[in-house]
Amino acid sequence: MRDDSYLAWPFLEARHREIAAAVDRFALSELAGAAGGDESNEQLDATCRELVRKLGAAGLLRHTVPAAYGGASAQLDVRALCLVRERLAFHGALPDFSFVMQGLGSGAISLFGSEELKQRYLPPLARGETIAALAMSEENSGSDVAAMSTTARRDGEHYVIDGEKTWISNGGIADFYLVIARSGEAPGARGLSAFVLDADTPGLRIKERIDLLAPHPMATLSFEGCRIPAGNLVGRAGEGFKVAMSNLDIFRTTVGAAALGFARRALAETLARVEQRQMFNQKLADFQLTQVKIADMATRIDAAALLIYRSAWTRDSGATRVTREASMAKMYATEIAQEVVDDAVQLFGGLGVKKGQVVERLYREVRALRIYEGATEVNKLVIAGQVLRQYRELRDQTRQDPLGQ
Repeated sequence: MRDDSYLAWPFLEARHREIAAAVDRFALSELAGAAGGDESNEQLDATCRELVRKLGAAGLLRHTVPAAYGGASAQLDVRALCLVRERLAFHGALPDFSFVMQGLGSGAISLFGSEELKQRYLPPLARGETIAALAMSEENSGSDVAAMSTTARRDGEHYVIDGEKTWISNGGIADFYLVIARSGEAPGARGLSAFVLDADTPGLRIKERIDLLAPHPMATLSFEGCRIPAGNLVGRAGEGFKVAMSNLDIFRTTVGAAALGFARRALAETLARVEQRQMFNQKLADFQLTQVKIADMATRIDAAALLIYRSAWTRDSGATRVTREASMAKMYATEIAQEVVDDAVQLFGGLGVKKGQVVERLYREVRALRIYEGATEVNKLVIAGQVLRQYRELRDQTRQDPLGQ
């Protein structure tokens, strides 16, 4: 049982409530047994391919592309993306993962791609016929994007890409990758560009599959003389950092939404458990220490939801960048989700660490969210930088106009 009263908040519209209901119907009919477990890589890959197909058939992947290319809204609707992620994550990490990678791997094409790239890649992706991936991280370049070493060399009407990417979700099953590489127009982050690279491009190989605490397809990719048409450039040469960060401005908020889904499930499981568990001639729910934990869990969940849907609403309302809002939402929601899940395990007692229990699965699934798409520490630096910049701008304006007129 889940508290859905937040769906009436003014951040959300009637169409968003319809989306939430559609996801719930999909989950009830299609997600039995889709939570993930100890499958081999081959089984895991097959599960994710099937989930993408089902998400496409249900029309849910339409939320990952604009309407002109088979999508549900004229532009990417961040509130819709958050709602779908939150509701899917409530049921399991793999359905959520399979959904969001379609958007994260293609978002840059939606935002900056040429008409030819949009027409070629977005419609089949929205139908669940192709799978996308974002290839950005490297062994020595995660949060420090400027340290990226994979290169893209212009050669006539082509680019040649060489290097390695690691921690690549959907690595090994994607049909195409959005690759960020150093094209050399300027030093540091200003010398990066974004490209679409098909999985069957000669020179691309899966160097290693990476096993995770909560499994999903992940790999290290090797690029050895991968030759792609110059038209596969996304945006302008040298603007790869801008392309990547604009994409993250949208999808970073949705990471918080996935964490929120995990936290809501943990609370729901906890409430059912403490109402049923008998201890010392009373229910576990009747102990004041239990009630304190429940109060903390519920309050953190509501606070996270407010930050998430504030950020999503701000972006949907026309803000060009929501760096501060998205970083706050992602940082806070993932941190409190970890705490809420930990409290759930504690209240379950020994049963909470038994393999196969929902809260045990959540304990493994929630941890990675505090790292990817900006670790908590990096997001705190981003937030502080935004707050300081705003303060300095206001201070300088006040000096020019002491009366604030």
